[in-house]
Parts: sequence; C-alpha cells; structure tokens
Amino acid sequence: MELFLAFKFMITIVEADLNMIDVLAPLFDQYRVFYEQESNNPAATRFLVERIQKKESIIFLAYFNEEPAGFTQLYTSFSSVSLQAIFILNDLYVSPNYRGKGLGEALLNKAKEFCKEKKYKGLALETELENPAQKLYEKLGWKKDMACFHYFWTSK
Repeated sequence: MELFLAFKFMITIVEADLNMIDVLAPLFDQYRVFYEQESNNPAATRFLVERIQKKESIIFLAYFNEEPAGFTQLYTSFSSVSLQAIFILNDLYVSPNYRGKGLGEALLNKAKEFCKEKKYKGLALETELENPAQKLYEKLGWKKDMACFHYFWTSK
C-alpha cells in the first residue's frame, strides 16, 4: 500500500488595517530594502500607520498558509480627461521565500477585483525596465503604454 500525502497551499488576501501593522511593516521594510533603501522598520511603521489612518491608501496583505508573505498598496488618483478615479498600484512585494507560489498573481487579481467593485477606471503601475514581473503583468491583461513617456521632477 502506498501512502500519498497531499499538501494544500492556501493563499489568503485581506485588506490591512491598523491591527495588522506589526505583520505588515516588516514586509514593507523588506520591500524598501529590495529597492536599495536602508532598513528602517520604525519609519516604515509610521508611514503605513499614517497612510491607513488618513485613508490615503488601500493595502492588501497576502498570507501563504497563514504566514504573512506579501502585499500590494494602492493610491487613488484621477483622470481629468475621462472624469474618473483610478488606482495607482504603487507597491507590490512578495517575500523571497514565497515567490513562485502565485502570491503576486493573487495580489494583482485582488487589486483588479477591488478596482471593479469601486467602479474605478483602472489601475496604473510603473516598473523598472528589467523587472521580470512584466511577464506576469502582461499575462494578467496589463498593457504596456508605448504612446507616452514618463517624467519625474525631484525637489532635492
């Protein structure tokens, strides 16, 4: 008789609130370090608390088998031309131990679902030219804007 063990992996995504800061802040700090910032968990915590308290962003927290594993953060903006609200998907992060398990896709789909629920025009994101996640974005129906350039002015 052969014994087969089946492992069921469960991804759960919840909207983060202030009660989840202690779980979310370390992931947010890891995300910042990924983008070559100095680790600063207290500052990351303050930033997230302020965004949530002021209702300036929506953060979805992903758990993999009940372990915090990633997040995405959305900010509201507006299109003057179409007279509609849009979300900017500013942050998407999956902890290295959980990559390749469908968390990024689940977080992106949650953001799309939330956008539809709110009846927003859509989601915008920007990414580095070499980011391998571009394949995932395109697989999930995101379109690369080839018709315009992105500019940024720094006040430093």
